[in-house]
Amino acid sequence: MNQRTRIKICGLTREEDVDAAVAAGADAVGFVLYEPSARYVSAARAAELAARLPAYVTPVLLFVNASAAQVAAACALLPTALLQFHGDESPADCLRHGRPFVRAARIPLDAPENGDDSFNLVKYVHDFNAAQAILLDAHVDGFGGGGKTFKWSLLPPNVNAHLVLSGGLTPANVTDGILQVRPRCKTLAVDVSSGVEMSKGIKSAEKIKQFVAAVRAADEQT
Repeated sequence: MNQRTRIKICGLTREEDVDAAVAAGADAVGFVLYEPSARYVSAARAAELAARLPAYVTPVLLFVNASAAQVAAACALLPTALLQFHGDESPADCLRHGRPFVRAARIPLDAPENGDDSFNLVKYVHDFNAAQAILLDAHVDGFGGGGKTFKWSLLPPNVNAHLVLSGGLTPANVTDGILQVRPRCKTLAVDVSSGVEMSKGIKSAEKIKQFVAAVRAADEQT
């Protein structure tokens, strides 16, 4: 039996993009609550956009080193939202809100030169074992998505976690990403932002449809 890959469209800023993601079959939509991001929306704006979501499409709030008060205020406005942490948050920081969360891991773009200093995904999964999933994103300067892919083949062969593949995904490469990464983990989801955009923060309904179709093509192959 093949597995259905869950899909999140992230960095939404407009009503029409929320509607397009839902119409295409996305399982979740993400709102970036990190002010330096070109895709930033306030918590109040995220709540307005999330109000358009039907049942069973999950709103996700993305934070980068936000204060506990900022996270709590956003949670009050979006009581059904999943939290996603992309900064330097510790396991305790992620847990203190009493809400389900996803923790982003910043994966080196290339093979590490020094094994002792390399990123250890297995240890990271252990440290954040309370997370619903670990999101894999490419390690770029600054925080947030950089639209870069890392070498999927360098991931450990057996990761005892639910993973979310992110970082530079597009309709053209997501099928290959799923086929390479899914055998390495419990379950796999995918997260896309820049790969379905016309410009930063402005999504393309056609690209979203193409992305979802490419994910479903991967599902058929497994």
